[in-house]
Amino acid sequence: MTKDVKIIEKSETIAPRTRFSFSRKDLCVPYGLFLALFVILPLVLVVYYAFTAKDGRFTFANFIWFFSSWTMIQNLLISVLIGLVTTVVCLLIGYPIAYILSRMTAARRGILLLLFIMPMWINFVLRALAMKELLDLIGILGKFNYLNTIIGMVYDYLPFMILPLYSVLIKMDKSLEEAAADLGAGRVKVFTSVTLPLSLPGIVSGITMVFMPTMTCYVISDTFSNGKVTIIGKLIEQWFGSGDNWHYGSVIALIMLVIMFISTLIEGKFSDEKVYRGTNL
Repeated sequence: MTKDVKIIEKSETIAPRTRFSFSRKDLCVPYGLFLALFVILPLVLVVYYAFTAKDGRFTFANFIWFFSSWTMIQNLLISVLIGLVTTVVCLLIGYPIAYILSRMTAARRGILLLLFIMPMWINFVLRALAMKELLDLIGILGKFNYLNTIIGMVYDYLPFMILPLYSVLIKMDKSLEEAAADLGAGRVKVFTSVTLPLSLPGIVSGITMVFMPTMTCYVISDTFSNGKVTIIGKLIEQWFGSGDNWHYGSVIALIMLVIMFISTLIEGKFSDEKVYRGTNL
């Protein structure tokens, strides 16, 4: 009997029961498939079309066409200028608002923050059309196309500047400002030496979230200028939408990706650790 028990135990150790094992690495599989199908594959296609001609041979002619065309360069510069002006205006308006919100009590802060977030729940196009009707009522629609475009951009993207600034300012250690004030620094010195450097991550994040979309958001430029202001996003839509030449559209899209990559690298340099090191305390 004892020998039979030993034989059974030995057989169980030799041939253990197979059980289904699930590791945390398996959770990456759906994300990996999504990344491959909807990010990597489209990017590969864009790169392929950008460096090939219509007959499929490798060429740099598409890039030469873009940088030798004054119309393309002009539209790119206009897009960059509109993005810069919109970003600066959003920063000048959004920073004081975020600063005031971060200093309010929790009850008032929650109500006002909800008022800034609520427009984001409405459809993007509907918001643009509503502002267009307001500008038409004022009487400036159709007269100042670039100004109207910037007003529309600021109206739609201002919350994307306020929220990152607010999230950084609300988490800021207020004792640092109190310590600077106790050491004799005035309000301006406290702001420039403590508050502003510590809020740089929010500033950079807000700039990134506003600058790049406003360069390519042709819906707003078409809506507020009646199609008279052409930005780089409109050109991408024209080349891809018409199906006339995906190679030219891919070149423009790839150039925008490079600009986005450079802006992301710049943003990565403003880490929290570097910001704390840069304060004059």
